[in-house]
Amino acid sequence: MVAMKGANIHEKPKASKVDGPLSMGNRRFSLWNFWISSLLLKILLIPDYFSTDFDVHRNWLAITHRLPLCRWYHEHTSQWTLDYPPFFAYFEWFLSQFVPSIVEKDGCLDIVEKGHFGWPTIVFQRSTVIISEILLFVVLQVFINTSSVKEKTQSFVTASSIVLSPGFLIVDHIHFQYNGFLFAILIASIVAAKQKRYLWCAFFYSVALCFKHIFLYLAPCYFVFLLKAYCLNFSDFKFRSYKDLIFIVRWKHLFELGFIVITVFTLCFGPFVHDMPQLMNRLFPFSRGLTHAYWAPNFWALYSFLDKVFTVIMLKLPYVHKFASKFISPPLIPATIEEIRQRIVQNNGTKGLVQDVYFVILPQITPKLTFTLTGFYQILAVIPLMFDASYKRFIGSLTLCGLASYLFGWHVHEKAIMLAIVPFSFLVVCDRRLLTSFMLLTASGYVSLFPLLYQNQDFLLKCLYTIVWCVIYFYALRKTTVLSSSVERRVFFLDRLSMIYIYLLLPLVFGFQFLDLMKWRYPLFQKFEFLGLMSYSVYCSLGIMGSWIGLSWLYNFDEPLWE
Repeated sequence: MVAMKGANIHEKPKASKVDGPLSMGNRRFSLWNFWISSLLLKILLIPDYFSTDFDVHRNWLAITHRLPLCRWYHEHTSQWTLDYPPFFAYFEWFLSQFVPSIVEKDGCLDIVEKGHFGWPTIVFQRSTVIISEILLFVVLQVFINTSSVKEKTQSFVTASSIVLSPGFLIVDHIHFQYNGFLFAILIASIVAAKQKRYLWCAFFYSVALCFKHIFLYLAPCYFVFLLKAYCLNFSDFKFRSYKDLIFIVRWKHLFELGFIVITVFTLCFGPFVHDMPQLMNRLFPFSRGLTHAYWAPNFWALYSFLDKVFTVIMLKLPYVHKFASKFISPPLIPATIEEIRQRIVQNNGTKGLVQDVYFVILPQITPKLTFTLTGFYQILAVIPLMFDASYKRFIGSLTLCGLASYLFGWHVHEKAIMLAIVPFSFLVVCDRRLLTSFMLLTASGYVSLFPLLYQNQDFLLKCLYTIVWCVIYFYALRKTTVLSSSVERRVFFLDRLSMIYIYLLLPLVFGFQFLDLMKWRYPLFQKFEFLGLMSYSVYCSLGIMGSWIGLSWLYNFDEPLWE
């Protein structure tokens, strides 16, 4: 008996059906360790390169601190004028209240044409990005904690993939912006939607929109989702005559929703009601060109590349132009070869500058056309949401709206790819068949940000960090995602080709880094300085377009996935 008792002491208890879920629920899914480790890296990056956006935000600190509110959107001493919505201006004012005297003496709060500052300003502004990003960790921790026991692991993978995103590291902590803080508010609305807390969803999205107007591209999805899920009642409705249509609307819910949205926008824009035309001109500068800086890897990058190819062909082979002129008449095509040469002088599409782009061969693109294309594909993305306002459909529609705005929008910033990657991160865990499309988007999207960091000392950092992130999270997602049906159907027929595409990103990156190093030694390479940027944009746009096509196919034609 004593022997048996002693044996029982060391014997492992048998696992029961309850132990699995309970042990899973007792595990700690905390982002605290990620915050500590990433904090150390971000502190080490404080002395690193920063872009002109650093002086942009320094100037906004000065404007909001030195000037009365009525002059914020009129000040133009610097070319970096305030062009974010008022909530972000209030945020800059709030930060300016904590500027130490040593930082103020360094020139941080000076309204000048070009900022002159040193280490105190650099440390202070870098610190504000790091501190404000805590909100991202908090919101995603709430997302993990409110997930069911069954979803805990998937939620943890999603949350950690976002907080450790190469996009946030490159854009915020090296290039310099506040995307982590801003996307935290948007993510809060996504978390509220998952919990069916629709009023909070509307509140957080309205706040996010009043901080950064690029979130306006997601408005069609939020509008249809909240209207269908919270304000319309089809379940108990019985149609007898057209007069009964009035009973479809849950009027109390509609007024509650409208009150929240109107209140948020009133607090944001109310103090500027007399300056609304000036404020709108700052928020929507349509005078800027179709492309921003180097070509963002979207549909217009391919369009611009095609224009370059046709230009070279027609200059080198004049008979091609003569043949094309028989089928296409001016102004759709230049009338003569001399006109092509004149247009080349006007076209500055590969110089990496923010300006209008004049196409040589292909028809010119107008803002109206880009809005039409963006609106058309966003409508296609929200139509299924009208019939099924589930959380999964909502995230799918949100991702496609972000992709449509990125691919076809006017003056798209390359950094706007996060508008699609972040919501897709919440969607991909729903089904393994979404993984290929997600891998295409993240791999090509993150690599497309590499030219932002043009300093050679950042090359290994951005490459190694992105490669490690892809290896870890592509593997983790493959292990944690499940299939919505017992049979794995390869609807995305370019699955294998997609993997080849992702692997070929490596020779693209290392090849053009080698050419970039050689141009300082061999003047011949300087003549092809534009080639690297163009190759990044064109190749990455193929991946993003492929991801959009694959997700659109699954979203519209694979019903079991969304059940």
